[in-house]
Amino acid sequence: MKRPALVALAVLFAGCARGGHDGARLLPADRSAAVTYVALGDSTVEGIGASSLEHTYVSRVHARLRSVYPDARLANLGVSGATSALVLLRQLDRAIELGPDLVTLSIGPNDITGRVSVETYEKNLETILGRLTDETTAVVVANLIPDLAVTPRFKGSPEQDAVAARTVRFNEALARRARARGVQLVDLYTASQREVSRRPELVGPDGYHPSDAGYARWAALLWEGVEARIASR
Repeated sequence: MKRPALVALAVLFAGCARGGHDGARLLPADRSAAVTYVALGDSTVEGIGASSLEHTYVSRVHARLRSVYPDARLANLGVSGATSALVLLRQLDRAIELGPDLVTLSIGPNDITGRVSVETYEKNLETILGRLTDETTAVVVANLIPDLAVTPRFKGSPEQDAVAARTVRFNEALARRARARGVQLVDLYTASQREVSRRPELVGPDGYHPSDAGYARWAALLWEGVEARIASR
């Protein structure tokens, strides 16, 4: 992976990672509000690799959200195998109909492994994020794609370098669209690069999806992004 690509990604991420800036959408200051949380995305959103529903990152984020807003409700629309195109076609309309206050989006790995072009991915993201920000009042939080190349599925394989390079390019596209739409961006990419090799227990038995420990770490990082958009009383 080339250093210029990593530098470009860091610059783009820095431009949209800060929460609480002027004009940013915020979750309500009223802690009695019945906040609706909608999760969009792929198998990681559905929770493949977790030992139970409670151990998925979406459920963990919802639990943290309920510690602030006791009446917070969850609609998890994530489906294993989803690509950005499938989120657009099968999840987005339902998400908008629910009138969410908070939306999390995790999408991209299936586009990468399915050899979808980065241009198509970015176009789909623009539509997804554009409609969420234009047709709802939700705080939108998206995560950078973890580095797929450090997982046992790809590490040491002939595909490792290509997958690593494509992950960077897809994350650059995601960061551009997030910045353009005022989306809170959470950096799972850097965390995965730093931590997966040192903590193999973060990856589940299939060598690809997170384990319970991995989802706990994912939820902790995602919660930082959500928390940055909670209005003070």
